[in-house]
This record gives sequence, structure tokens and C-alpha cells, in this order.
Amino acid sequence: MLQDDFKQILKEKGLKITKQRILVLEALASCEDKHLTAEEIYEIVKADFPEIGLATVYRTIQLLVELDLVESIQLGDGYVRYEIGKLNGEEAHHHHHLICLECGKIISFRDDLLDELEARIMESASFQVTNHEVKLYGYCKECLRKRQESQS
Repeated sequence: MLQDDFKQILKEKGLKITKQRILVLEALASCEDKHLTAEEIYEIVKADFPEIGLATVYRTIQLLVELDLVESIQLGDGYVRYEIGKLNGEEAHHHHHLICLECGKIISFRDDLLDELEARIMESASFQVTNHEVKLYGYCKECLRKRQESQS
């Protein structure tokens, strides 16, 4: 996503457009499937804006989370990680995480097989699901291959 897009989104949300906010959003967009920690975001932003402080990055991330522009996720590794949330009205609702128990690799799985379940919940319980989080644990292709090789 381009810097102009981020500026427009911030403007529509009634936020001041700051270099810090743009750089945090750009860092997340450039590492879309990496699920970065605040410290990793800080290192990326610091490369272009050395005078930024870690506390500023944390405050910026928190504000962007509150506005649903950034989502925080916990993948069971003890870190809070972040990814792009809702931009231009598009929801990050339709993706889930596959987590390798061997190497810790995190793979985004972009499909939503739960639409039918959500519709049934609305119909039977009059409860509208607005979001869900699915984490599936197992072994990535490389680790599965290694495990199979070691068993033979």
C-alpha cells in the first residue's frame, strides 16, 4: 500500500498525519506475512527515522490498534505481534494462522470456511459474529518432511 493511501486513511479517521504513523503502517505493510513485534517494527522504522524512540512506536501502535488499522495477535510464543488490520473498509477477518510446532514458522491462511457457521449462529442464536481468530498448530512442509525422514 502506498504512503498516499495511508495518509488518506489517517485523514478519514480524523488523525493528524505524522511521519511516525506512516512509517509504522509502511513497516507492517512491507512485512505483511511476518507478524512483527513492536521491537521489530521499531527496528524497521528506526532505519528510516533514527530519532524515533521505542516508546513512540508503542504509542503509535496502540493508537492504530484502537482504530482497527492494526491488529494485535498472540500466537503462543510469548510475544504480542501486529499486522495490518482494516484498511479502506476491508477487514482482515478472512485469514487465519498456521503455526509450526517444530520451527515456529507462522503461515497466514487466507480463506474463510467459517462463513456458513457464522450465518447459522446468527440464525439460531441471533448473535452476529464480527470477527474470529483461528490458530491451527502442526508441522510445516519442511518440518514434516524432516520428521518423516528421521522416522525412516
